[in-house]
Amino acid sequence: MSKAEFSLAGEFPPARREDWLKLVSAALKGAPVEKLAATTYDRLTIEPLHARKADAQPGPGRAPGAPWQILQRVDHPDPAAANEQARQDLENGATGLCVVFAGSIGANGFGVPASEAAIARGFEDVHWDAGIAVELDLGPQAGDAARAVAALVRKQGVAPAAVDLRFGFDAHGLMATSGASAQPWNELAAAFADLIKDLARQGFRGPFAAADGRPVHAAGGSEAQELAFALAGALSYLRALEGAGVPLEHARRMIFFRLAADADEFLTLAKFRAMRRLWARVEAACGLRPEPVFVSAETAWRMMTKGDPWVNLLRATVAVFSAGLGGANAVSVLPFTATLGLPDGFARRIARNTQLVLLEEANLAKVADPAAGSGALEDLTRGRLRRARGSDRETVRQRLELVSGNRGRWRTGRRARARPDPAKNRARARRAREGRRGARGRADRHQRVPRHRRSPGRRARRCADGRTAAGRRHPVRAAAARPAFPTL
Repeated sequence: MSKAEFSLAGEFPPARREDWLKLVSAALKGAPVEKLAATTYDRLTIEPLHARKADAQPGPGRAPGAPWQILQRVDHPDPAAANEQARQDLENGATGLCVVFAGSIGANGFGVPASEAAIARGFEDVHWDAGIAVELDLGPQAGDAARAVAALVRKQGVAPAAVDLRFGFDAHGLMATSGASAQPWNELAAAFADLIKDLARQGFRGPFAAADGRPVHAAGGSEAQELAFALAGALSYLRALEGAGVPLEHARRMIFFRLAADADEFLTLAKFRAMRRLWARVEAACGLRPEPVFVSAETAWRMMTKGDPWVNLLRATVAVFSAGLGGANAVSVLPFTATLGLPDGFARRIARNTQLVLLEEANLAKVADPAAGSGALEDLTRGRLRRARGSDRETVRQRLELVSGNRGRWRTGRRARARPDPAKNRARARRAREGRRGARGRADRHQRVPRHRRSPGRRARRCADGRTAAGRRHPVRAAAARPAFPTL
């Protein structure tokens, strides 16, 4: 049977944009069609209808048909409990572990201690050469923790080259979240590169350095700002390695990316596709032939809600769906009760099974880059490329301020803000409770308050860190104080 005979739309008249515009004009009763267009936080316009990009080609990503790694988060402060959770997850479908250390970017107030004893107990009876992947989310004691993990692998008699271990050094990310550093980056870069070179000499394949965009996303940044932040970090690490004598051909393979995936399906999908294309342009500018870079995803902390945690199940499912179709190599899901404290076994099982269902039942990984050719997603991806390149210069300037002694911690919103006045915050909160968030004085309780001046509402206030479900509109407080000084 030929393709024309099997065409499901063959009996229907061809669809034309002009016919669609007539129907839309009638439904809008004369209003302009532009009324249906939406604008993102990066000022990208989403048209109501996009033409198909027939010339688009699938972008670089995972190997065709290959599933992403199912990483299960391990962050219990008790090493014995963390070990029990890790073994249970690996026995029940997880293909890797994301070990979160105390004080790291994704710790959210918890984390495995970075001591040698805690690391040895946490990885007890975990077989490094059993085909599992391990990704480290390192805290301020990154150097000590990495050396302890490397020594543990050698002690167990496993060849370092046989281990799929991503160390995840990210000095810039820790500086951004804590607002301070023991040393400026130009002094820290040498120790950073020497540590990576030492691990590579021991036989570890890496990658070793993580260009992490989660600090920007958790602080309320847009997709383009997150991409620009991660790209600027990767460039900084690439230059540090090159300055230490590592050839660019090897240095680029020592870096991977870590991004947040939220419930905005199409923007998340476009963000992951754009990340690979941005890095491919960097490789081409360095005179290298582009290779698919490793991209890890974690469901976003800022979209998690406290008051109705069951909604987090839906948001996490959409986030995993988007990251997987966007080409993520590994995905880690925050348990749906993460905002209420350490999750129990049921919440961890749901986080693991969310990925298993999407992979084994929905077979999402069977198609390579399914967004290729979609007019809307191609336009969003290209828009992210343009915006991220435009934001990169400002992001680099912010990084230089952070690593050169600026003690101001990154706060929410699209750029760093000054430390708020507690008295003004209390007054603003009181006015919000009275229904007049932007005005002074007591509101008339019998008078209807305009929508744009209403209080955020209970649902918004109960989200993680005080954010709305979208995570961008209202100020937040830091989830937990993180140690300030990353050391290598």
